Amino acid sequence: MSSSDVLIRISQSDDGRTRASTSSKWEPIIGYCRAIRAGNIIAVTGTVGINLDGSYPKTAAEQTRRALQIIEASIESLGGKLNQVIRTRMFVTDISQWEQIGRVHGEVFGDMRPATTMVQVVKLIDDAALVEIEADAVIG
Repeated sequence: MSSSDVLIRISQSDDGRTRASTSSKWEPIIGYCRAIRAGNIIAVTGTVGINLDGSYPKTAAEQTRRALQIIEASIESLGGKLNQVIRTRMFVTDISQWEQIGRVHGEVFGDMRPATTMVQVVKLIDDAALVEIEADAVIG
């Protein structure tokens, strides 16, 4: 999976935490970062599968793959690796698409098989968003 088309800025806080921010228009408005590392824990916030140009892939599967690319880039920017993910949470607008979403998740994580949850929600932050994924990783 290529995460090279994800723009990430790293910042260090006075409390020793390292933050990764993306070009998401929502981060500065809501006041959050894409991912944060505290000690050996990396938490990645809910991530939709949006492209750099602001467009969304057409299918839930493609959006899942894109969201996971952003998550991978965020984790790597904080010194982690995708195989250190221990948990994901998937929020989907149509649970009947669980199989195509789950298939992509399974392809990306393979034998790592993190704990996961998939739940249907009424709506995500953007009408075009079909999937939002969170991830937690333990480094070390």
